[in-house]
Amino acid sequence: MFAEIWELVFDFVKAFAVGGLICMIAQVVINLTDLTAGKILVTFLLAGVVLQGLGLYQKLVDFAGAGATVPISGFGYLLAKGAMQGAEEGWFGAVTGAFSAASAGVTAAVIFSLIMAFLFKAKTKKN
Repeated sequence: MFAEIWELVFDFVKAFAVGGLICMIAQVVINLTDLTAGKILVTFLLAGVVLQGLGLYQKLVDFAGAGATVPISGFGYLLAKGAMQGAEEGWFGAVTGAFSAASAGVTAAVIFSLIMAFLFKAKTKKN
């Protein structure tokens, strides 16, 4: 019983440490460069794609779980993983594999965004 609890706590610590490290790297990039938020997001997404293509991101996911899959680099990993699995079926599978792998997450984001848009009134930001 105690060993199971300790293992669960250690899984949470690993996820928090890896997810926090990814976010820390992004914050350092924000603080030290003039890159826009969009460019940083694209860079992290592409980093996830490249690392998965090299076979490195899967090892990070196996180690940290949600700590590696929740940040935007995890979305790049998911797209690359879907494309790689779909490529086993041919060129069309390589394209559609990425879409089918990410479809549930994108659909959930759109639906929840729509719900929040109905629940809350948008306001313009005042500087």
